[in-house]
Amino acid sequence: MLDRQIPLQDWPRRAALAHFRTMRHPSFSVCARVDVTGLRERALRHGASPWLAYHHAALSAANEIDALRQTLDGDGVREFAQVHASTTVLRDDGSFGIVSLWHQQDLAPFAAAARPRVARAKAAQGSLFAGDTDAPPEACLLHLTTLPWLAFTSFTHARGEGDDRPKIAFGRITAELTPQGERQFMPVSVDVHHALVDGVHVGRFFERLQAHLDAV
Repeated sequence: MLDRQIPLQDWPRRAALAHFRTMRHPSFSVCARVDVTGLRERALRHGASPWLAYHHAALSAANEIDALRQTLDGDGVREFAQVHASTTVLRDDGSFGIVSLWHQQDLAPFAAAARPRVARAKAAQGSLFAGDTDAPPEACLLHLTTLPWLAFTSFTHARGEGDDRPKIAFGRITAELTPQGERQFMPVSVDVHHALVDGVHVGRFFERLQAHLDAV
């Protein structure tokens, strides 16, 4: 699969593109819980932390949804063959930095490549991007972040002018007693540009995210 320009004259979403792309606030956000019961133990078998495991699951799910691999490109729409992640890490000095994570199909090599990148970003000082070397192009990045202190029920992302990148936030994992026994849940917020992404795409993302979490 290669990057491509979408032929808009045949694109079913061309009316939605025209309607939403000029709005001052064209994004919308959805927050839902996913089941992460046993994720820690399963992730360890791949040499990954839960943090790396759910980042990998989200990135894998997003790559399976065409709309989440698209960006506005002038008057047109470009679709990437693959998207990667840019996510926040808490630095040793109490500030936060940003590290990019290259998508890989399997969790073990993804985690092995991500660990030294995360370590460099955590130890860096100064620029938000200090320590983030060999990063993918910004246009093909999803923006991710984690708030492990809060089991939030909604989330609002900062967006700059012309920012159409999908944004995903992960919250605090909490335990809950269910008829099936104790389960662990994590809130996930997905914020997208409506010129590119509809509710059906977000729904499919959550379906694929849960499937990838279950498959770890």
